[in-house]
Amino acid sequence: MYYDENTVIFYNGEFVKATEAKVSLYSQTLHYGNGVFEGIRSYETSEGAKIFKAKEHYERLKFGAEVMNIDFDYSVAQLTELTYELLERNGLKDAYIRPLVVTGENMGVFSAEGSDLIIQCWQWGKLMGERLLRVKTSRFQRPNPNACFVEAKVTGHYINSILASNEVKRAGYDEALLLDMNGHVAECSGANIFMEKDGCLYTPPKGHIMAGITRATVLELCEELGFEVKEQHFTLADLKSADSAFFTGTAAEVIGLQSIDEYEFPMEWKSSKGNQLMKLYKQEVLGLRKKQTVL
Repeated sequence: MYYDENTVIFYNGEFVKATEAKVSLYSQTLHYGNGVFEGIRSYETSEGAKIFKAKEHYERLKFGAEVMNIDFDYSVAQLTELTYELLERNGLKDAYIRPLVVTGENMGVFSAEGSDLIIQCWQWGKLMGERLLRVKTSRFQRPNPNACFVEAKVTGHYINSILASNEVKRAGYDEALLLDMNGHVAECSGANIFMEKDGCLYTPPKGHIMAGITRATVLELCEELGFEVKEQHFTLADLKSADSAFFTGTAAEVIGLQSIDEYEFPMEWKSSKGNQLMKLYKQEVLGLRKKQTVL
C-alpha cells in the first residue's frame, strides 16, 4: 500500500526506486531503535502541492537528531526542497511524507557515526478514519521524561505506542489513551488530546507529551477564534466528566471521540468546538481559510 515498482524515494543522497534501495542490516536504527523521523502531510491546493508546516517538522527532525547525537547536516531549506522534488517525481500532491534518519553501523549502545536520510511519500487517508472513536485507557504509560527525550520522534519510542494500541484493539476499541507517570491524561498512541467542558477546552501541557505540530496549529486557531483553552494536567476522572473530546495529529488531523472506556461523551459532535476546529483545520491546510478576528 506504500509503494509499487514505480515509486521513487530519496535515499543516501539521491533519488532511487523504492524497490532498489538497500539499508544496512547492521544499522543501529534497526537493532536498537536509535533513529529519528517525522510525519508530514502535503495537500493539493489552488497553488499546487503545499507541504503543511514543513519548517516546523524539519526543525523537529533536526532537534531529534541533535539530542540523540546522530550525525545530520541537512538544512531545513534543503530538506524542504528535496521533499517537493520527491512529490513531483511521484506525481503526488495529496500525500503523507515520512523522512527518516537511519544511523550507521554499531552494535554498541552509544551513538553510531554517520547517518543516511530516507524520504518517502505515499497517498494516505486520515489515519484514524472519519467516524467518532471508541477509546480505551491503556495499562501502558507514556514514557517518563527523565528516561528519554519525549518531544523527539525517535523510532524506538514508538514501541510504547504499539503496545498500547495492540492492547486496546484486541479488546475491540479503536484507539488507546495513555496516562503519564503521575496518573494524568497524556495522549493517545499517536496523537494529542483535547477535552471540552463547560465551554472551555483543556489539553495536557508540554513535558510528558509529544508536543504535536497539529496540536500547536489547533491552539493557534483557538486563540484566533477567542476559544478559551487551558494547558494543564487533568485526570481520567476529569476526562470522564467532559462534554466532548478529540485527538489531533498530522496523520489523524482532527478526529472526535465517541467514548472513553464506559463513558460516552454527552455533547453531540456537530455542536462541539472540536467539530468546528476540525473543519477550520481542513480549510487551513488547504489554504482556503480567511483569518478571523475576535472583537
